[in-house]
Amino acid sequence: MTNKTYDLQKDERYLHLLAQSFPTIADASTEIINLQAILNLPKGTEHFLADIHGEAEAFQHVLKNASGNIKRKVNELFADTLRDSEIRDLCTLIYYPEQKIELVRQCEEDIEDWYHITTHRLVQICRDVSSKYTRSKVRKSLPDDFSYIIQELLHEHSSDKDKTDYVSAIIATIISTGRADDFIVAMCKVIQRLVIDHLHILGDVYDRGPGAHTVMDILKNYHTWDITWGNHDVLWMGACAGNDACICNVIRIALRYDNMDTIEDGYGINLLQLATFAMDVYGNDPCTEFIPKVINATLDEKGKQLIAQMHKAISVIQFKIESQIIKRYPFWHMQDRLLYEMINYETGTITLNGKEYKLTSCNFPTIDPKNPDKLTKAETLLIEKLHHSFTSSEKLREHIFLQLRHGCMYQKINNNLLYHASIPLNEDRTLRDVEVMPNTFFKGKELIHQVGLMIRQAFHPKPVGEKNKAHDYAIDFLLYLWCGPDSPLFDKAKMATFERYFLKEKETHKEEKGYYFKYRDDEAIADMILDEFEIKGENRHIINGHVPVHVNKGEQPIKANGKLMVIDGGFSEAYHKETGIAGYTLVYHSRGFELVQHDPFSSTEDAIKRGTDILGTKQIVEMNQKRIKVADTDKGTELKLQIEALEELLYAYKHGFIAERERKINLKV
Repeated sequence: MTNKTYDLQKDERYLHLLAQSFPTIADASTEIINLQAILNLPKGTEHFLADIHGEAEAFQHVLKNASGNIKRKVNELFADTLRDSEIRDLCTLIYYPEQKIELVRQCEEDIEDWYHITTHRLVQICRDVSSKYTRSKVRKSLPDDFSYIIQELLHEHSSDKDKTDYVSAIIATIISTGRADDFIVAMCKVIQRLVIDHLHILGDVYDRGPGAHTVMDILKNYHTWDITWGNHDVLWMGACAGNDACICNVIRIALRYDNMDTIEDGYGINLLQLATFAMDVYGNDPCTEFIPKVINATLDEKGKQLIAQMHKAISVIQFKIESQIIKRYPFWHMQDRLLYEMINYETGTITLNGKEYKLTSCNFPTIDPKNPDKLTKAETLLIEKLHHSFTSSEKLREHIFLQLRHGCMYQKINNNLLYHASIPLNEDRTLRDVEVMPNTFFKGKELIHQVGLMIRQAFHPKPVGEKNKAHDYAIDFLLYLWCGPDSPLFDKAKMATFERYFLKEKETHKEEKGYYFKYRDDEAIADMILDEFEIKGENRHIINGHVPVHVNKGEQPIKANGKLMVIDGGFSEAYHKETGIAGYTLVYHSRGFELVQHDPFSSTEDAIKRGTDILGTKQIVEMNQKRIKVADTDKGTELKLQIEALEELLYAYKHGFIAERERKINLKV
């Protein structure tokens, strides 16, 4: 009793604040009952996706079909009563309701009958997917226009003879008032929303595919999500923050994949001046090494040549600016990337690791061999304009700040550790000390935390005086995170971009991976990292992406005896031939983990008109004997703390430490 009284005195200010929300014993008791009930519900379904790389259509479809989860539920409910074609049509309606209704209206002879049948089916599906949530949570997910009606339909069964006429009358009235289309669309979107409780993105929204900006717009409007930043995300952060080397890399990758949609259409950045500069400087250069890796079918020979010239122009500038930044920070240990200084411009050769190689081309009209890193006046003017375009793009800034608000370098969620790429290790399997700032080393969890702080510092308002140096360094450091040897987002000996362009010898193209990637299949390494991040429990896991899993070569995404899951299956179309699949979704529901392996997505148009879907192969990763409840999750831990606080408030009310208050009643005139 004494200890309890002491606790109440110590927490008195907090309890008084809590009393404002729960002013009476009845209010506090009701909330405790409510929270205790929630603890016993099945946990919501989490979806994990990695390395989307601008594939907006496929990404959106995976969200709409919940990685095949909606089709599975439709099959469970209607497999005995509907043909395969009808199940396919019903699923397509749920994924793309507006477009599918338009097609139905064109061919359906009795549209009212279709409305009746379809509405009943959608109510059944919605009832099923909402069963693991409280009525309050379901209600919050409903559109205002139809909230009351949907609630009535979800909680009243037409099989109840006393309610048959009631339910039928609701549906008939929806149809007779001309709201059937809107109601069906609303129901489909509610199903989509409820079937995925939370979405985790394991990094790399950007680059390669055409629609990274569209992916960000989808996420902006998504009900609940988070992201652990990937190296390509941080590269775009660098471009937005004004790191000129990052700006060059972003443009170079877009040109390499003949995909300027995100830069030009998404963020309104004009590349005309780059095109003009490239034609002036490299007009007589075939730029063979810079022909796009992926070529748009509509691109003619002249267009292909222009992209190659632009590609070379921005690459040459990129290597100059990278060299300038690397020289500012010797402790980065990237002197081996000062490649322009290793070229013999008379013989057209380069010396790497004591061995001389012949360059495929040595046409560098803007390079002064005596000062190879110096930009020409024309290059300087071009970079200044590109710098302004990237840093002043409101849409890009909006999307980058959206990533900053929803993301971080790592997350701990429900006994799972999420990060994009790596935790740097030494050869002896210990955590590697990384020099983040001069003579300032971090490793393991503290390294990842400090890197996250540095990224955020790059977007703080620019200070004046001495503190400005720290701000400028934070912006420069974003380049290190992209290609530095000990970066937890890269973790390779080098980024061999120059070598892949200008040297035929494959030995020079090799990017030696860090020890993390060599040891990550070892369960002891996974346990060490999980311990470092204080992830507890029997069923604990590391989940990340970054390195595509080559399924066609027999590689497995599940490593370290099930404790580490690599879910980069090559979402990007450019990786499909390399990996043999088109991405993964890891699904964590109340029964356990399932890994869904995706086949390539044809197009949204095919999905609507022909009912094509992303076919998925499910792999059971880990199943539990009993269902996981909310009480077993991080959310459950929060709720238990809330219950504990409310019980203290009850004690305070009952023993006179805090007086109950009358509820305020708002009278509307």
